[in-house]
Amino acid sequence: METIKAKVYYEDTDAGGVVYYANYLRFLERGRTEFLATHGMDVAEYHRRGQIFAVAHVDINYRKPARLGDIIEIKTGISEIKHASLTFVQRIERDGTLLAEASATLACVDENGKPRRLPEELANLPTV
Repeated sequence: METIKAKVYYEDTDAGGVVYYANYLRFLERGRTEFLATHGMDVAEYHRRGQIFAVAHVDINYRKPARLGDIIEIKTGISEIKHASLTFVQRIERDGTLLAEASATLACVDENGKPRRLPEELANLPTV
């Protein structure tokens, strides 16, 4: 799994200083984007080529809250690769404590939303 760090800012939190539940999806998206970048893949370039990665399904379990000022780690790997989709597994941790875990299935589609075969370099990524 690849790991990136992020700081929790005021904009990420609710009135109680706890990360608002929907903002975890933003952190997870950053983790997936950086995972692909680490493997030499630029999401913006795929988009320009008409290969769009649309989130088809997300399953997330919230374990403990992240709070204002925390430095969190977003850990990302791939659990399954199919012809036109891939499933990421992700964990958000703070100092080794699990805060949230998720899986997200992304479908490769064209500009009209029709399925496209995954680019070969994505189809050959390592799985966990």
